[in-house]
Amino acid sequence: MGVRSLLSKPFAAYVAGQQRKWSLNPGKTQQQIFKSIIAKAKDTVFGRDHGFSGIDQHDDFKKLVPIRDYEGLKPYVDRVVKGEPNVLWPGMPAYFAKTSGTTSGVKYIPITKDSIPNHINSARNALLSYVAETGKSRFLDGKLIFLSGSPETYKTAGVHTGRLSGIVNHHVPSYLRGNQMPSYATNCIEDWEEKVDKIVEETLGQPMSLISGIPPWVQMYFDKIREKTGKQIKDVFPDFEMFVFGGVNFEPYRQKLYETIGKKVDSIELYPASEGFIAYQDSQVEEGMLLLLDSGIFYEFVPADQYFDENPTRLSIEEVELGVNYALIINSNAGLWGYSIGDTVKFVSKEPYRLLVTGRIKHFISAFGEHVIGEEVERAMKFATDKHPEAELVEFTVAPQVTPKQGLPLHEWYVEFTTEPNDLQAFEKDLNLQLQKLNTYYDDLIVGSILTDLKVVSLKRDAFRDYMKSQGKLGGQNKVPRLSNDRKIADALTHFAKELPH
Repeated sequence: MGVRSLLSKPFAAYVAGQQRKWSLNPGKTQQQIFKSIIAKAKDTVFGRDHGFSGIDQHDDFKKLVPIRDYEGLKPYVDRVVKGEPNVLWPGMPAYFAKTSGTTSGVKYIPITKDSIPNHINSARNALLSYVAETGKSRFLDGKLIFLSGSPETYKTAGVHTGRLSGIVNHHVPSYLRGNQMPSYATNCIEDWEEKVDKIVEETLGQPMSLISGIPPWVQMYFDKIREKTGKQIKDVFPDFEMFVFGGVNFEPYRQKLYETIGKKVDSIELYPASEGFIAYQDSQVEEGMLLLLDSGIFYEFVPADQYFDENPTRLSIEEVELGVNYALIINSNAGLWGYSIGDTVKFVSKEPYRLLVTGRIKHFISAFGEHVIGEEVERAMKFATDKHPEAELVEFTVAPQVTPKQGLPLHEWYVEFTTEPNDLQAFEKDLNLQLQKLNTYYDDLIVGSILTDLKVVSLKRDAFRDYMKSQGKLGGQNKVPRLSNDRKIADALTHFAKELPH
């Protein structure tokens, strides 16, 4: 056992003990966070505009601070970006995490000195939580790779600006620096395919033990290794035993990824966002990710079916119910207030509070009132691929077809297979029947002959990779939306179809 793995054991026990303390006192923990961030921000521009000095309880806050997305908060963010201090949080941010929004163009998310530990310590604690639960720590002695965006930053009004993954890269603990890969120069390569080729070159022959990244881009890395060596990943990296991922639901990628690896490896799911590190998987046996209640974020939850109402219900942690889809709202020591990050979550446990990410609040199909959400299409796809195990999936997305050339409107599923189902029509039928079971509105529309059964549009090899490249979004933290209420993505993917869709 190496020094890192040996020293991690007592530290892991300490972190697990602290985690138990706050997770067993969720209401008290969140109230302390609420009081502290309101008190610290009361003299900011935002705090004065919204009467923070008169806020004592969550009910006061709800009356004075509306829910906003980035567009709603943008007038304040713009002032910070221009160099004005004390707008959303005391002083100036330490960083801006630069992301691309769907409606806002480029987004600048502030990261403050107070919020940096949320991003850095949470990723560390996820690994230590695993060590504490399983006793396994050998993976810390090998080489670790984080497939991420470039760590290069530039200054905006004197504030370092870049991708979140790149910013976090600057704060990797010194004791892990020596075994971190790829090299800094390689990590700075902007072209994703060139970067992955270089990463393959650097990592072959290295004792890789932990590999981390968004599943489709890790799969791309693995595919390139197999092309170069002709071997499964387990034979190239015999020490590989930990896969850390986040950003998308793992299930659609699980089968192909593990087949490429050639053995079962443990995995840890993370829920990081530019706006804050929300949750991580704290158990290998329990479902869901532990919501981080003590990390500078006060959470609110809006029932997803009320999100677009004028005055939706806003719940604190102790008021949520299991199995209900909620839009996630955060208030944080990064200076984000009543901020909707756009995700929907569902709780699977209250002791402690563990959740699943179920989709994006604006990513749904409701062209006919069906309101199909990401969780439903992913569960339907998992059902179909389980029933047709020969089918290997690369990626998929779903869109409505309101004006087909013939017949009734329908949902079109644009799917790139590594290996197609033996019977595509049977696959479509199973997919459709499962979606009917999962969504009663969709079922009513099918039964009432408003919609006809869904169709799978099979795409050519590398369709999604080529599509993302054409959009300038290949690699890094970029991911394909599972479903859309319009046909922007679908129409672009039509050019990659093996046969023209209906």
